[in-house]
This record gives sequence, C-alpha cells and structure tokens, in this order.
Amino acid sequence: MDIALFGNSYQEKYKDQLSDLLAFLQKKNDFTLMVERDFARYLRSLGIGVNQEWEFDRDTFTGASLAVSIGGDGTMLRNAARLAAHDTPVVGINSGHLGYLTAGRINEASNIIESIARGECRREQRTMLQLLEIDGKPCDNVVALNEIAILRQDTTSMISIPTTINGTMLTTYKGDGLVISTPTGSTAYNMSVGGPIINPSTSCLVLSPISPHSLTMRPIVVNEDSLIEVTINTRAKWIQVSVDGMAMTLPSGTTVKIARAPYRLTVLQKNEHNFASTLREKLLWGADQR
Repeated sequence: MDIALFGNSYQEKYKDQLSDLLAFLQKKNDFTLMVERDFARYLRSLGIGVNQEWEFDRDTFTGASLAVSIGGDGTMLRNAARLAAHDTPVVGINSGHLGYLTAGRINEASNIIESIARGECRREQRTMLQLLEIDGKPCDNVVALNEIAILRQDTTSMISIPTTINGTMLTTYKGDGLVISTPTGSTAYNMSVGGPIINPSTSCLVLSPISPHSLTMRPIVVNEDSLIEVTINTRAKWIQVSVDGMAMTLPSGTTVKIARAPYRLTVLQKNEHNFASTLREKLLWGADQR
C-alpha cells in the first residue's frame, strides 16, 4: 500500500505524535511511505527524520493507494481536487480545531490507518464543484469540495446576482453575496449564512444568499447536475469569487458558470462514523449547553 502524507505547518505541539506515526509507518513492511515535500521539510524542522527519497512534489502527484491528510479541514480542502482527480482515497487526521471532515484525532492515526489497511472503513463519495467558465473562457481545474462563494470586494455596496439554472432564470439575488455549496460544504460557510445542513451522501447542490435584501429570499436545493450561471453586478469596480476560501478578484459584470466536477472525492471514515454521530460530536447537538 502506497501511503501519501499531506499536512500543514502548525503542529509543533503534536511533534511526539507525528514522530510516532512516522515510526509506525516505517516499520510496516506492506506500507510504502511518501511525504509531500513541504510537509517533509516542516517535519525535519521539528527534528523528525524524513528521508529525502520519500518526498514527492504536490504539483506532480499522480496518485497513491491512500492519502493521509494531517491537520484540520483546511488541509483536506487544499488537496481535495488533486486527490479526487487521481482517484486517491483520503483519510483525515485531525490536529486542528473542528476537523469536521476528519476520521479521528492524531493520537488515533496509527489505529485508523491499520483499520483501513484491513478494509475496516466506510468509503464516502463526496460531490465537488467546478468553476467552469469566467466570461465564456474555460477555467483549468478550479474545483471546490465545500463551496464557491460570490462576495463583495472592499465595499458596502449591495451586489446584484442574476442567476439561471440550466438556462432558465431563477432569480436575481440582491445582498452581500451568494454561497453555492456541496452537501459536504453544507456545514461550512453555507450553514453560517442560514443554509440547510445536508447529509454528505445526498445528490444535490445548495444556493444560499448572504444577507439578502428581501425577506422572501431563502436558500434553495437543486439537482447536483444543474448548470448554474451567475452574473455579478455592483456599483464597485471589483467583486470576489472564493473557491474553498481561495479568492480571486474579478471586475463587476463578470459572468461565471458553475457545475458539479467530473469526479468525486473518496473520504474514508471509521465504521462507527455516521452522519448523526458527526452532528452530535462536531456541532454539539444534544449537548448540555447550560
């Protein structure tokens, strides 16, 4: 089994656990270890031994039997498109804050990876979004696991967003912006603007307005095969399009097309994981908050 490690560079307090994980993976004869180059350099800066022959370049990554994402949800999001494009399943190991996408904490990493190697895991196929076109020009692999958001840029002026679904006019959203979300992203930005929480296995997309200037404007759930086209108008010169938090600045009047990406991300979870337990654990549903 080829195991590719990805991670962030904010893990000083987990130095011992990271060292133990690397030692565990080295000892397993049936594992071939690969470490993303920037993460390998970071580990060495912590005094953790990482052989140079294990290193690989993230930009030229061509796939592995398993990817292990060590960090928070952001670490998973940054690598999701690349992993999905190369049909590489990923398990998230949480050394961050919430870790909604992850399978467990870093002290559980060895046991989780061993369980996966034995086939004791759940495989979840996650829908992804693709920014298809900007003003008629095709985009090159601009993909999101959570959401694509249309936002104001350095202004308090309202933005107006005429929106069509499969060529049919839906409405003109007027307000601070619009979040177009996958089911996975329904518990991220979408939830913070009042959008619905959706089971990640559901085949749909969600459009949720941000601070709409109409009380009747509400989030809407559409088929995942919908082609969404929006034009972003404002008195200001610029607007923002954010793809899983990576923002690009575009001129007012820009039209973008958004659709489901041609591939899905395979996320591995522990067998006991399910949608309800995740809501209880991560969002504290049912917790005594007195």
